[in-house]
Amino acid sequence: MVHALMAYSMRQELRMSQQLVMTPQLQQAIKLLQLSRIELQDLVRGELLENPLLDDNSELGSTSNSDEPVSSIEMQDSIEQNAADPAATPKATEERAELKVDDGPKDNFDWEAYLESNSYAPATGPGVAVGNEDLPSLEATASRPETLTEHLEWQVRLSDFSAAEEEIAEHIIQNLSAAGYLRELSVPAIARRTGYSVMRVEEVLRRIQAFDPTSIGSRNLAEALWVQANHPDEPIEDPLVLGMICKHLDALEKRAYPAIARDMGEQLEEIYEAAKVIMALEPRPARAFASEEPHYIVPDVYIQKISEEWVVTLNDDGLPKLKISGMYRAAMSNSREAKEYISERLRSAQWLIRSIQQRQRTILKVAKSILKFQRAFFDKGVEHLRPLILKDVAEDISMHESTVSRVTTNKYVHTPQGIFELKYFFNAGISRVGGEELASEAVKTKIKGLIDNEDQSRPYSDQKLVELLKKDGIDIARRTVAKYREQLGVLSSSKRKRLF
Repeated sequence: MVHALMAYSMRQELRMSQQLVMTPQLQQAIKLLQLSRIELQDLVRGELLENPLLDDNSELGSTSNSDEPVSSIEMQDSIEQNAADPAATPKATEERAELKVDDGPKDNFDWEAYLESNSYAPATGPGVAVGNEDLPSLEATASRPETLTEHLEWQVRLSDFSAAEEEIAEHIIQNLSAAGYLRELSVPAIARRTGYSVMRVEEVLRRIQAFDPTSIGSRNLAEALWVQANHPDEPIEDPLVLGMICKHLDALEKRAYPAIARDMGEQLEEIYEAAKVIMALEPRPARAFASEEPHYIVPDVYIQKISEEWVVTLNDDGLPKLKISGMYRAAMSNSREAKEYISERLRSAQWLIRSIQQRQRTILKVAKSILKFQRAFFDKGVEHLRPLILKDVAEDISMHESTVSRVTTNKYVHTPQGIFELKYFFNAGISRVGGEELASEAVKTKIKGLIDNEDQSRPYSDQKLVELLKKDGIDIARRTVAKYREQLGVLSSSKRKRLF
């Protein structure tokens, strides 16, 4: 038998390979890139509270510190200079390259010299009062509108309710929907919870329905309209109106007036007049107390036309202008622990500042690329919006599509046409007869224009809209028109038709 002998030995080999490493700094840069403006402001406020080396220089004027966020003009000049020098901006094939941030201070970083060379005077610190102390606090001046619950509870206190009736009224008020209906709990359920009879709960509900707003606490639309029609101050005594509320609300919603006329034995003109009265009633009793707060949008970018040229600038207003504070230089020689802590906080502060700078630069580059592709939109309007996908912009600015997607989410641009989310400019294409394509948003605008100018007694059907669009060179299917119409919040032709 022959035994094969194998020799084992140890040796060193050097191999080169590429891999994507998600360092904490890269993760932070990606996170900042996808944050909205308000979310970024909240994050910066939190960092200002946690990191003593960070300072908000928004009201102290600009300095020459290299860690100051560059201004919109400086960012724009830098990008234009890099565009003129292709060697300065090599095409990035990995997302790591486009989000790369400087590594910051190393272990051998001379942070003592760094702080010495940036001597900021500790002008104001956290907690230092600024302004007139005689002025009222923010909490004292803030106000909010009265809620529906508060309005109803105020009326309950002014009424001659007993303690038991107030308890029942509290349960009713707390279970109203946003529209003012009592749908979450039934009257028997409230009776079981409070321990009172169904009849007594019903009596309290009737009294609440007479409160302001009228018919509040109704259980369905028919009851809400009936309560309003029988209001003691302005009762509607027309039996045709009351009969339609009781029996024909479904047919009234479908505008089936001939069917209502046949069932009730009335002339069609009389049905029209009764329908006008019913449509004047309020289907949402709590409409005046809608709790929806307005959402204010602050644009991240401005695109303006100056001297026949389009200019893209970042909106720096409201964003904290961070810098490295020099207030803690005295602690550098106190102890080794203090030195390590300050070094760690310094590194974190630099990363945050440079990540914000990178975020702003990337937003600016994407906005300039969108302007390049959608120039006709800015010159002529929404109807000239052209098809655009993320890949087009990504290739134009040598970035990854996922980066462009993050930049365009919850970021807004102010244009002469209005304020739009950056994602608005990315649309699928709709074919035209001449071979060109039109953006879907432009098609929606055309559909909306046709419907706005139609004869309301003879509204356009979806098929008619298809034919009208085809005359304009837009080839589109009827189901696509129906989808776009629904996205625009426009009813079908049968529900848009007005007979009076």
